[in-house]
Amino acid sequence: MFCKKPLGDNEVVEAFPVGRRLAFDAAKGRLWVVCRTCQRWNLTPLEERWEAVETCEKLFRGTRIRTSSENIGLARHPEGLELVRIGKPLRPEFAAWRYGDQFGRRRRRTIVYSTGMMAGSVAGWALMGVTGSIAGIMGMSIWSYAHTWQTYRHSIRFRPSDGRLRGMNRLIVGHTLIRPYDDDVGFLVGAPQGILKPRETEWFAGEDARRAINAILPSINRAGGKLKEVRSAVSEIESHGHPERFVHQAAEGWREYRHRGTCGFVGAMPPHTRLAFEMALHEEEERRALEGALWRLEQAWREAEEIAAIADDLLLPEGASGFVDRHRG
Repeated sequence: MFCKKPLGDNEVVEAFPVGRRLAFDAAKGRLWVVCRTCQRWNLTPLEERWEAVETCEKLFRGTRIRTSSENIGLARHPEGLELVRIGKPLRPEFAAWRYGDQFGRRRRRTIVYSTGMMAGSVAGWALMGVTGSIAGIMGMSIWSYAHTWQTYRHSIRFRPSDGRLRGMNRLIVGHTLIRPYDDDVGFLVGAPQGILKPRETEWFAGEDARRAINAILPSINRAGGKLKEVRSAVSEIESHGHPERFVHQAAEGWREYRHRGTCGFVGAMPPHTRLAFEMALHEEEERRALEGALWRLEQAWREAEEIAAIADDLLLPEGASGFVDRHRG
C-alpha cells in the first residue's frame, strides 16, 4: 500500500479503539479509519462497525466544537479524536471532499519537500562559492545523498499470488505499462525490471494486476492534485456512471498514453485521469469488501433459518408439517 504508518489509537470509542480520525455514515452503517499521514480512508470490517458507529454518532452530537455543512460534519473530541460524520451528500460532493483532502495533503508535502531540497542546494553552493568550506561540501553531499536515496530506494512493494515480494523505485515505477484485458479486472499491468533493462517487463493479470496498480499509482500520483483536478477526476468517473466502467474505459485508451514512441505508459495519462484511476480502484476495493460482508450476512441468515426450522419442528407433533404443506394456500 501507499502508506504503512500506524493509524494510532483512541480511548474514546471502546468498541473500536483504532485510529485518531474516524469517518462514519450512520445511515449506511459504514466506518472508516482515516490515516493521519496519507489521508487514505480504510473501511473497517462489518462485525466491528455497528456499535462503534452508534458511539461515534453519540460523541459527535455531544461535541460542542464542530463544523457542519448540509451533508458533512467535522468534530474534535476533547481527548483528540476527530470525527467525520457523513450525512446524505451527492456522490460527487462526497468524493471531491474525501479525495480532495488526500490529494491536497500529498501536493502540499511535495511542495514542502521540493522547496527544502532547492533551499539546501542553494545554501550548499553558496557556502562552497563564498568560503569553499567543508560545511558547504558536506551540505551538498547530504543534499545529493538524500535526493539519490529517495529516488533509488525500493519504496513501492507488492506481493502477487506467487508469494514473492516485488520492489520498485521511483525511476522504475514511472515506466509502468497498462493494457486492456478480457477478465474481471479488465487490464494488464506491466512492471519493468529496471531502467537498464526497459524491455524486460513482468506482466500481471487479474488480482495480481490489481495489487500491482494499487501499490504503483499512489507513487505516480505522489504530487497529488489541486482541488480543480480532483473535481475533474470525480466528474470523469461520474460520466461513466460507475467506477468499474471508468477503469475499463481508461485501460481501453492505452494507445493515447504515449512516451518516447511507446504506448500504454500510466505516467503519461492526463493528471486528472491518473487521479480518477486511483480513486475508482479504491472505491472498487470498498465495494468488493462490502459485497463480501453482505455475503457473510446472507450465509449467517441461511444458517439461522435452518436452525430455526429445526427448532420449530421439534415443538410440533409428528405429521404436522405434512398437514400444513397439504393445506397451504
